Amino acid sequence: MTARPMTILQVVPQLETGGAERTTLDVAAALVADGDRAIVVSEGGRMLPELEAMGAEHVTMPVASKNPLTMRRNAARLAAIMEAEAVDIIHARSRAPAWSALWAASWTYRPLVTTYHGAYNEASFLKNYYNSVMARGDVVIANSAFTAGLVAARHPFARDRIVTIHRGIDLSAFDAPASERAEALRRSWNVDRRDRVILNLARLTPWKGQLVLIDALAQVREKLPTGWVCVLAGDDQGRTDYHRELEDRIRFLGLEKRVRLVGHVSDVPAALAGASIAVQPSIEPEAFGRAAVEAQAAGVPVIVSDLGAVRETVLSPPDVARDVRTGWRVAAGEVAPLADALFQALLSSGETLREIGERGKAHAFTHFSLLSMTQKTLAVYDDLLENAKTTLY
Repeated sequence: MTARPMTILQVVPQLETGGAERTTLDVAAALVADGDRAIVVSEGGRMLPELEAMGAEHVTMPVASKNPLTMRRNAARLAAIMEAEAVDIIHARSRAPAWSALWAASWTYRPLVTTYHGAYNEASFLKNYYNSVMARGDVVIANSAFTAGLVAARHPFARDRIVTIHRGIDLSAFDAPASERAEALRRSWNVDRRDRVILNLARLTPWKGQLVLIDALAQVREKLPTGWVCVLAGDDQGRTDYHRELEDRIRFLGLEKRVRLVGHVSDVPAALAGASIAVQPSIEPEAFGRAAVEAQAAGVPVIVSDLGAVRETVLSPPDVARDVRTGWRVAAGEVAPLADALFQALLSSGETLREIGERGKAHAFTHFSLLSMTQKTLAVYDDLLENAKTTLY
């Protein structure tokens, strides 16, 4: 361990919702609990009160901006904070702020850590170069083996600096009884007590696959017209056109009685406690797929697209036997396989779903704990400081 408390500055665009934001708070909490100092720079958001309540500090800065001049000004402000507050390490979790963090780290001779949270699109040489900042840290944390392979393939210069640390989930959140809160949510969603709930917990954005899910639900209804409701729980984050497109598709397919758009749900354990099946039909690879792990931690069987890191997080045939499965993996972007998996799950007995859910819970608790993630991340910081590692100057 380091000889004195560390001061770690994390940079993330906003504190609204998402895996990078949640991980930022989780690591900040672990630092504070360990007697270290946690500073977060962002544009703020709904998670800010939680961050401050845990004893971390926050500095508001327009770090979501991709304007080169703003990014350069952000770098100067970050460097000033790092000097004034004796910051030991700066940790960047998104591309635009990572460029500012890279410059600030090189100017102040501080180590830079980056975490590759997403499977970023590589449409051109310039986009690849822009993305490459996430591989330029003294340590590059990949949130899954899938992500680690992606970084190594796209940015070979970083191969010796990649460390895989699976995203950790606060499993304790699923220990407390949530049945009463779940019933309250189901009533707010106008779901009959006899209906099974298919839950999609994800922000409303095309790559999350909600349109594919709605089309699959139309096929399910042809065979099983009642007894289930699908709840799409997530913010559109300003994507009003896409939100409208979802509403139009639901109306066009006559699914108004079967599909609910309910907006953001902050009580994830209660939402999952009120669900029978969770579905994550992404049409692009998930770098980790937190929602699928959370569903398993809550004992809810999951249906996911078979791409990205879910191959590490969800056990499914043909990789495992049927009596080991924790969910279903289906071809991404294809309506019929998704509809078939949904139909199979809905026809399964309550006992079968409970058994699948219990296996999923054991799998999540064994491999994806928050404690494991935070301990490994703090160990990265310790190692950097003990060995005075930096490649930035």
